[in-house]
Amino acid sequence: MSDEPGAYAYMLRCADGSCYVGSARHGLEQRVGEHNAGAYGGYTSTRRPVALVWAQHCLNITDAIAIERQIKGWSRAKKEALIRGDYDAIRILSKRRP
Repeated sequence: MSDEPGAYAYMLRCADGSCYVGSARHGLEQRVGEHNAGAYGGYTSTRRPVALVWAQHCLNITDAIAIERQIKGWSRAKKEALIRGDYDAIRILSKRRP
């Protein structure tokens, strides 16, 4: 995961085991560092340190934000499957239960 031009959707594992989903225009490594420095007064500031567990590069920020919003609506099980790269589990977890 390099700092290519474009944007990223990303997921962090917080010190309490929870996940944080975000998006960044530039510098994914820089963004993670900012979270760990407490630069953002939100969710991650009280759950440090954080570690990058998943990221997807996008050509533009609007795509990254769309992915971020989609993943934020997912269950914990689905997020964990994404982190593992288990796309079969994501598909199964996406099916509506009767």
